[in-house]
Amino acid sequence: MEDGLIAIGAGLAVGLAGIGTGLGQGQAAAAAIGAITEGVTTGKAIIWVVLPETIVIFGLVIAFMLIMM
Repeated sequence: MEDGLIAIGAGLAVGLAGIGTGLGQGQAAAAAIGAITEGVTTGKAIIWVVLPETIVIFGLVIAFMLIMM
């Protein structure tokens, strides 16, 4: 029973982090493309698009911590 709840918690950690990142990254990418058309360097725009990805990495780390516990 406890192993099943840990698996559900790990799945929620990765799944909800992925949904939140997808929503945030979609808005960041749209804003970055708009900024590129106005003259902002592409490197700065890529950094702002990639920044939400860290949330998924944190969710993945928490999932691994739960499973290895």
